[in-house]
Amino acid sequence: MNPEANIDSQTTMKTSDFDYELPKGFIAQEPVEPRDASRLLVYFRDSGEIQHAYFKDLGQFLQHGDLLALNKTRVIPGRLYARKVPSGGRIEVLLLNQRDSLCWEALVGGKGLTPGKTLKVEDGPQAVVAADLGGSRRLIRFERPIEADLDSFGHVPLPPYIHSPLADQQRYQTVYAVPTGSAAAPTAGLHFTPELLENLRDQGVKSCEITLHIGLDTFAPVTEEYPQQHLIHTEWCQVDEIAAAQVNETHRKGNRIIAVGTTSVRALENAARFALGQDIIGSYTGVTDLFILPGYSFQVVDALITNFHLPRSTLIMLVSAFTGWDRILEVYRLAIREGYRFYSFGDAMLII
Repeated sequence: MNPEANIDSQTTMKTSDFDYELPKGFIAQEPVEPRDASRLLVYFRDSGEIQHAYFKDLGQFLQHGDLLALNKTRVIPGRLYARKVPSGGRIEVLLLNQRDSLCWEALVGGKGLTPGKTLKVEDGPQAVVAADLGGSRRLIRFERPIEADLDSFGHVPLPPYIHSPLADQQRYQTVYAVPTGSAAAPTAGLHFTPELLENLRDQGVKSCEITLHIGLDTFAPVTEEYPQQHLIHTEWCQVDEIAAAQVNETHRKGNRIIAVGTTSVRALENAARFALGQDIIGSYTGVTDLFILPGYSFQVVDALITNFHLPRSTLIMLVSAFTGWDRILEVYRLAIREGYRFYSFGDAMLII
């Protein structure tokens, strides 16, 4: 839930406190191969110790009985190239949310895309601009349902800071992605290979699957002076009864719950709002508006696997809440000195 925007005069936390300088050369433009060859910075919260490893070594830092919470969302191949009818002017459509079988909320790039304008998707169907939603957002109504055919004419959208084309679109999907619904990938999960997951299972590390469909607002910087004034975006998530039972059992046994990515943190901590009895979470399906800032008391998550995030983003604020507000930028500066790769295709952190 978004905290009240009533800023006490003694409050010192400002959005600028989550800013840092990152040379452009540190922004990873393509993924490493294989996936688990990325580097891994391990930060021990209790001691402040830092170790440097590779993601393939993850099992060295996990224990029998640990539970990995994996966000199984799949990125919509929602970047469509189209032309205006009848002029033929080229435009771009980025699908965001499906309203019904025919209508999608979308971002559009191009001039004159007023309600009633007809579009022809390259290698796909015709569509019409049904409504202007403000700014570059439009409601697009297709002539037929497109969800089942998106893989044939849609393209996976990459974050705006990645300028190199992606040879294999599956590299912006996790190996366990199933339900389509995200505008961006849960990037902490991109480092896992099927072999690594199997090795961890053999080691006694368990996993559960949850879902949080990521919106493009996840990349938006916080522009308000104080983070508490920021209106957090909502995202659809699901922690089903099976996942909730696994989390609760792990907690009862005194083992660790390890969130793979900030999206998993948000889904799990949101589910803590619906806990019953001795359980720490309950099952939940719906949207979440949980905004995690320094000072937040974590109810579920014991450890976190995450990438290095954009300055002034809600994601670096969440990680700061987990590491301690006064520590995260020190760790980031060390990562820059050590040559770690940042953002979606970059390296990973394990915070335990």
